[in-house]
Amino acid sequence: MRVAEVILDIPAQALDAPYTYLVPKDADDIEIGCAVLVPLGGRKAIGFVMLVRDIDKPERPLKPIDQVVSKPYFNAKGADCARFLASRYVAPLSVCIRLFTPPSALPRIVRLRNGGWRLEEPAIGEVDDRWVVEGPNIATFHPRKNAVKQIAVLDAVRRGDVRMAELALEYGNISQVVKNLAEKDVVSIVRRRRMRNGGVADGEMFRGGYGRPAELTESQRNALQAITCAADKRSGDVVVVDGVTGSGKTEVYLQAIEHILTQGRNAIVLVPEISLTPQTVARFRGRFGGAVAVMHSRMSAGERYDQWDFIRSGEARVVVGARSALFTPLQDVGLIVIDEEHETTYKQENAPRYVARDVAEWMMRENGGTLVLGSATPSIEALYRARIDTHWSLVSMPDRANGAPLPKIEVVDMAAEFGAGNRSMFSARLASALKEQLFLGNKAVLLLNQRGFASFLLCRDCGFVPECINCATSLTYHEQGNKLVCHHCGYTVSVPAVCPQCESPYLRRFGAGTQRVQSELRSLLDEQFGEEAAFPIIRMDADTTSTKGSHQRLLEEFASAPSAVLLGTQMIAKGLDFEDVTLVGVINADTQLYLPDYRAAERTFDLIEQVAGRAGRGKLLGNVIVQTYLADSLAIRTAAAYDRKAFLHEELQKRKMLRYPPFVRMANVLVWGREEAAVKAEAENLYSQLASLALCDNVGDMEVLPANPCVLSRVRGNYRWHILVKADPASDISNLLRPIFTSRKAIKEVNVALDIDPIDIL
Repeated sequence: MRVAEVILDIPAQALDAPYTYLVPKDADDIEIGCAVLVPLGGRKAIGFVMLVRDIDKPERPLKPIDQVVSKPYFNAKGADCARFLASRYVAPLSVCIRLFTPPSALPRIVRLRNGGWRLEEPAIGEVDDRWVVEGPNIATFHPRKNAVKQIAVLDAVRRGDVRMAELALEYGNISQVVKNLAEKDVVSIVRRRRMRNGGVADGEMFRGGYGRPAELTESQRNALQAITCAADKRSGDVVVVDGVTGSGKTEVYLQAIEHILTQGRNAIVLVPEISLTPQTVARFRGRFGGAVAVMHSRMSAGERYDQWDFIRSGEARVVVGARSALFTPLQDVGLIVIDEEHETTYKQENAPRYVARDVAEWMMRENGGTLVLGSATPSIEALYRARIDTHWSLVSMPDRANGAPLPKIEVVDMAAEFGAGNRSMFSARLASALKEQLFLGNKAVLLLNQRGFASFLLCRDCGFVPECINCATSLTYHEQGNKLVCHHCGYTVSVPAVCPQCESPYLRRFGAGTQRVQSELRSLLDEQFGEEAAFPIIRMDADTTSTKGSHQRLLEEFASAPSAVLLGTQMIAKGLDFEDVTLVGVINADTQLYLPDYRAAERTFDLIEQVAGRAGRGKLLGNVIVQTYLADSLAIRTAAAYDRKAFLHEELQKRKMLRYPPFVRMANVLVWGREEAAVKAEAENLYSQLASLALCDNVGDMEVLPANPCVLSRVRGNYRWHILVKADPASDISNLLRPIFTSRKAIKEVNVALDIDPIDIL
């Protein structure tokens, strides 16, 4: 007798254990990973098969599976990974399983008005086009002279197979004409799978302008050797590639993947930003052609489904994408590369709140593969782990592949500029450098980590600042549309003519957003060169890149311009490779330093070194100008000197003293809801339970900080409190905390989330 263990597709803690069902005798297609329709009390439910096994006799009567509703979405290793995610991040197993399913392509159960249940097919699936091809009688068939449409259709088909849609577009309604010809076997109508997103699976070769170098540099050879040796050992080792910007890390990845492919194994490459995808994909397709699949959130649901199915077919050998690409159905993965591994985007914000680096490490250890963590500014956690873990190694790439020097970084003290009478957002040095480089026909990149026109609006008479009605934050001014926008919930109002509080007309814009920088830069350049020069200023932020394909369009516009300025937020700070960029300017390097976050200094250091790397990547020397009001900050001083050793020395001492990662493991308990009193009461109740747990003998060195409002204390109408838990780095913090949260009774007015290894505690 065969039975299947099924996890119901219902994210409820009470239903998170596997249910056992009988496998019908005629259900030969049931495998691990299949979605099945099962009875559940008086209703039907969709579930996922986690295990199929034989038993002699059930301990109690079992209900049979009603129906198999999908092919397998994952295999036994995928099921094990879902269990690992559920265990490590204290998340419902059903939610973890969903990571392995195709986007928007799951069947679901819908309740009918009469109380019954109906299985609803997935909204997204394969697209089949109808094609008209030659039939067996086409050579002997002779249409009448006045059968104009028949003649036209036959002429088109004789030139090659043609889509019905194309025939209809050219000749109008030809359905009946084609049907008549098909009945006489003159033509045949066949259905063929159409791949959305340009037909990646059709074997087409993609070629970019990225050729193989004649030979690798010494540091590239050392890095490649470290990776291939680890790959040949098949012991789940991790290689941290610490390579300066322009050192040729991507070429190392490409040749490491070639090594893996010759072994018959496959590879995954993760990138942190969608803006990096076009250039990255071009390089990988240029090397591996149509064997490259792409997965990221800016693709349509249909395009992602086609790519997911292409991977499942086995034709894809390399998957490039954001963190979710880890869970695609690529078989026998021997190498995972996480590029720019220090980036916070590798942390999932919703359940399961996984860290891509840690999940990839588990996968490679289980699969006998190799994990490569590459960055010009590796995270402190990765550097520390490489120092203490024998399965981790660090390889350095200190020089650029073309032999060019790293750009010089100048720090401009904006307080001194203000004291000298300069009221512009551009220091005299940056303004001069911009004019000089554009005059010479070069390009520049300007970074500002703030979108919108200005940070906030302020009444100069009473000090009133318009705030979001849903969030504890000021509204950001946007010149386009003359509006105030909340960047957390999207709440929007028109800019008032007078102060809503005191009716003063003296409302002033404070701070600078990308819109304002663009406007003032346009004025600066027009004043210097005249409006007829019109150097393009290409702005990349969350507003200008919200539509599909906008990232690629803007980057292509910048690449094709003879001389231009690329102005943007953090999305332009890493990975972009333009050889004619000679100047990088950081408008305000202090943004993150003011945040009450223990990672603030590290993130500032990383951002400066990353954006500096966009300059001087070709034959021309680069220069970087960093504007700041905190010129004496350790992060800014050491980044300007490329002195990571000095930065780490002081930063690690500080973290060890204050007990922050990598010297502890952390958990952040987030409590939120519409009623502030209920949120506070539940947060304090949880703190009491956690504090009692910390006093137990078997938990090790655990510290629980008292419940407090978050820095962003109100978002989208919800009040937010949190509790920080710190534990010994060797402890299983998930296992220690799980009983409290799995046994907690849900409260309708309050939501609770447990974030293991948090990246953001604001």
